[in-house]
Amino acid sequence: MKTIYHKAESRGHASHGWLNTYHTFSFANYYEPSRTHFGVLRVLNDDAIDGGTGFGMHPHDNMEIITIMLEGALEHKDSMGNIGVIKPGEIQVMSAGTGIHHSEYNHSKDARAKLLQIWIFPNERNIKPRYDQMKLELSERKNKWQKIVEPGPVEKGLWIKQDAWFHIGQFDAGTETHYKIHRPGNGVYIFLIEGSATVEGQTLNRRDGMGIWETNLFNLNATADAEVLIIDLPMS
Repeated sequence: MKTIYHKAESRGHASHGWLNTYHTFSFANYYEPSRTHFGVLRVLNDDAIDGGTGFGMHPHDNMEIITIMLEGALEHKDSMGNIGVIKPGEIQVMSAGTGIHHSEYNHSKDARAKLLQIWIFPNERNIKPRYDQMKLELSERKNKWQKIVEPGPVEKGLWIKQDAWFHIGQFDAGTETHYKIHRPGNGVYIFLIEGSATVEGQTLNRRDGMGIWETNLFNLNATADAEVLIIDLPMS
């Protein structure tokens, strides 16, 4: 088993007035050669957007983009004609493929919107762009792993063009659990959304991250009430 630990305070940070953002991996003006990606995980941004503001129309291509809402609501518009509002408990997936333009604005004029935006390199380039959004049943992540994204296409559920699985669990303090990696050769990136936990002897606190590879199973112990994101993905 190999591991890498990313303390929350070691992330890149930028404050643009309307946007307060933390970058686990190199992004925009933050560049750290040792942290350009983890396997096919390219971006993990932790964003807080002020009310009445947001990202204007901008392009993406050949990237799988996953948005996980934490607080507030985000309004999405794109060049395919999709218009939607993403709220906590909802996940958005966008395959940029051959190219797409989209905008993301805080749906509220006053309250902040908080979200995680994650970019994954696809296993197939130049596909037809695609957008999907789903509300999840939060009770299904209580003291267990809830699958939120998987490889596709699938008939039901959110999927991406990569051999990657996303899970979220909300664990009571003292809960012990394990996670079995889905695919030989995959690694896992763990992100502590809230709380604290120990993973294979490493203590993780709020917004800490940890990568694990060259194993097929690991254990997690919630040392406080904890919300945990797991990204199970190819390492090359």
